[in-house]
Amino acid sequence: MSRILGIDPGLVKTGWGVIDYSGNSLKFVACGLVKPDSKLPLAERLSALSNGIKNVIEQYRPDECAIEETFVNKNPLSSLKLGHARGALMLTVSLSGIDLTEYAATLVKKSVTGVGRAEKNQVGMMVKQLMPTAKFDSEDAADALAVAICHTSHSRSYSRIT
Repeated sequence: MSRILGIDPGLVKTGWGVIDYSGNSLKFVACGLVKPDSKLPLAERLSALSNGIKNVIEQYRPDECAIEETFVNKNPLSSLKLGHARGALMLTVSLSGIDLTEYAATLVKKSVTGVGRAEKNQVGMMVKQLMPTAKFDSEDAADALAVAICHTSHSRSYSRIT
C-alpha cells in the first residue's frame, strides 16, 4: 500500500488530497485547502502555503506526491504568481524527502474522466465515483484528489514497463 498526496496549487487557495492505493484499490484518506490570508504580502502567503503543506505531510506521512503543472493564463502576472506558489509547494515537498511528480491538468482530467478538457464538476463527480467515501467541499480539494488518482494510474503503468 502506498500513500499519495495530490496538490492542486494556487496562491489564493491550494487544494490537497491524500489517498491510499494498492493494486487497483483506491482509498480516500483526507483532503482540504490551504488558504493564506490574501491581504498578506506575497512572501508571507508563500510561507503560509509551505507551512500548510508541511503540516499535511507531517500529519498524513505520504510516500509520494503529485502536483498539477502550471497552465498559462491570459494574464502573465497571474501565471507568474501561480508559479511562485507552485515553487514554494514543490520545495516544501522536496525538503520533506518525498518523491514529487508533475502532471499536466489535461492529463489529470483525462486520467480521471476520460476527457482532457473536462469541467471541474465532472472531475468532482468522477472522484466521488472512484472513491465513494471521499468527502470534499471544494473543487480545489476534489482536483487535488484527482491529481493523486492520476499519479496512481501513471505510476502503475510505469512500474509495469520497467
